[in-house]
Amino acid sequence: MTQAFARLQPALAHHVVNTLGWRSLRPLQEQAVEPVLAGHDALLLAPTAGGKTEAACFPVLSAMEEQGWSGLSVLYVCPLKALLNNLLPRLETYTSWLGRRAALWHGDVSAPVRRRILRDPPDVLLTTPESLEAMLVSANVEHRQFFAGLRTIVVDEVHAFAGDDRGWHLLAVLERLTTVANRPIQRIGLSATVGNPEELLAWLQGSGRDTRPGTVVAPGVGAAPAADVQVDPELDPELDPELDIELDYVGSVDNAATVIAALHRGEKRLVFCDSRQLVEELGAGLRARGVTTFLSHASLSVDERRRAEQAFAEARDCVIVSTSTLELGIDVGDLDRVIQLNAPATVASFLQRLGRTGRRPGSVRNCLFLAINEDQLLWAAALLRLWGSGYVEPVVAPPQPRHIVAQQLLALCLQENAVGSRLWTSAWNGLAPFDRSAEPIVAYLVEQGYLDRDGELLFIGPEAQRRFGHRHFMGMTAVFTAPPQFTVLDGRREVGRTDPALLTEKVDGPRLLLLGGRSWKVTWIDWKRRRCFVEQVDSGGKARWFTRGLSGGSRALTGSAREVVLGADPPVKLTRRAQRVLAELRDSRLHTVHPGGTVITQRDGDVRWWTWAGFRANATLAATLGPLADEKQSFADEWVRLRADVDRELWSAAVADATERLCLPEVNEQALVGLKFSEALPHRLAVATLAARLADLEGAATVLREPVRFLVRPG
Repeated sequence: MTQAFARLQPALAHHVVNTLGWRSLRPLQEQAVEPVLAGHDALLLAPTAGGKTEAACFPVLSAMEEQGWSGLSVLYVCPLKALLNNLLPRLETYTSWLGRRAALWHGDVSAPVRRRILRDPPDVLLTTPESLEAMLVSANVEHRQFFAGLRTIVVDEVHAFAGDDRGWHLLAVLERLTTVANRPIQRIGLSATVGNPEELLAWLQGSGRDTRPGTVVAPGVGAAPAADVQVDPELDPELDPELDIELDYVGSVDNAATVIAALHRGEKRLVFCDSRQLVEELGAGLRARGVTTFLSHASLSVDERRRAEQAFAEARDCVIVSTSTLELGIDVGDLDRVIQLNAPATVASFLQRLGRTGRRPGSVRNCLFLAINEDQLLWAAALLRLWGSGYVEPVVAPPQPRHIVAQQLLALCLQENAVGSRLWTSAWNGLAPFDRSAEPIVAYLVEQGYLDRDGELLFIGPEAQRRFGHRHFMGMTAVFTAPPQFTVLDGRREVGRTDPALLTEKVDGPRLLLLGGRSWKVTWIDWKRRRCFVEQVDSGGKARWFTRGLSGGSRALTGSAREVVLGADPPVKLTRRAQRVLAELRDSRLHTVHPGGTVITQRDGDVRWWTWAGFRANATLAATLGPLADEKQSFADEWVRLRADVDRELWSAAVADATERLCLPEVNEQALVGLKFSEALPHRLAVATLAARLADLEGAATVLREPVRFLVRPG
């Protein structure tokens, strides 16, 4: 028995050995015991299935017993309801060893169960940030009484929060909970490997980062190199017995289904696709080939997903096709293979997916990449090259979350009924941007009627009631906007949801949908209630969903793609097909790259600056070049389109001082629709928020300092 193990509560330690049958703790669990028991804020890093939940919960439960915590004392926060459902049985088991209880609270939990929790709170509550917000603003929850005993908050998959606005929302809610409980609350983040663990921990600590001790626990995790990494020529995963990574080119979704159906028969395979449309198309293709196939994505009904995940967990010779919903630790049993259609957006996502395999003794971590076109082959090779170098993306919170500040001000007034006009910042303990810097937003909310003012008190105004008051302000508890979808019903059974565009576009013959990997004929549409009734047919149909948000490749990934075009191979197995297509791709795109700098190509009036700098840097460059860019300011991850008359002289004059006058990108007004609560901001601040998020000033400046080579190509 190690010293760390001896520090655990004796009854809990007894069950770890005798009930779980563990002979020892894993390194992360060993190293987490002391700082967590000491009350430190902590960030616990490990790959998928690395024992992060136990690393946090065993010492937290030990502290609960040693210090005599009572009532609701621990919150366990996750980004997905499905992940909470999956974790509940484990947490119920661990708490029961000590005569304690765990319970679940999210949007799918029934009202009677919630009332029972409020009457008799558990010791550990598993929930989401949106449900915490709903509890704080609800008139049915005496939040000061309910959260009075709160001591610790565990945030699972914290990296999944921190990179977008849900992270700012979570951080603001944690500060308000600290104020409600009237004591410092220990914060523990669980995460896969990230490129900036110290910064992520400081972000999670919020207002307490300068006053509370914080510890990163990451056994075996080294620091990530900078974004301009070079692949180590000595690194050869083909010779690593712990890894089996292969990249193949298949050319189409249909061919991908043929390959998957033929390979690894008798094994359990998890296929990741980065869109719901691809999940549906590949799932239908596999079923047409007689493969036992299950699907999982956010637009399938909860029951449909649960049935698929349970059936997959219990089966052997089968495939489950999923978006990233199965990336974040949800248990689907013992996997043999992971297959990736095209490439995920980040190395961190790939590591999560790779970690799904190799758990069984004698097995190895493995992933087969199948690229369905040349572009996807390039991006897959680029991502694997980055991974091979040891690079992992830093997790950075999106800048200037002014719309979240507006939402939080309204939520605080709902929570407290009335708030002092000079005291509201205390709810977030002075944490920026929820501090005095938000005064212009407060003034705008009052001016527009979102808030009313009575002397020194602020409270919810008529405009907030009009815009957000539906269903007791439930729309205010989430900070992301879901595009409208129609519920698809087979009789009374909900299959899932589909994009309304599929129900309005012109078709010849019956209207067919693809959902759940099956084909459906639309029999009737209830436009008022947004419901679509269907009956199953043998084949055919489309799947499509509208998505909002900023897209495009990062600077690191796009730069890696440039190196691939220049000749760098990823350190993985390449099939002969992949080698052939990659060689053809390099030949066709060789004119777009140069090892000594960037390239401007001119051909038949089409002038492009090949920066290979990523979407945000190129958006910044297009805005900075102004009239030198084409009138539409067209750009992509790899290039910026220029005016047809650009020559060396004009170029040199235009960029001479460009690094000193970088501009934020122009924002399409329609993009504001995806910025929830932007209407509660002055228009100029809403536009400035999106522009700041679209920009990469550092990347743009770096590109402008590089030499430029002009290349005129014959028509």
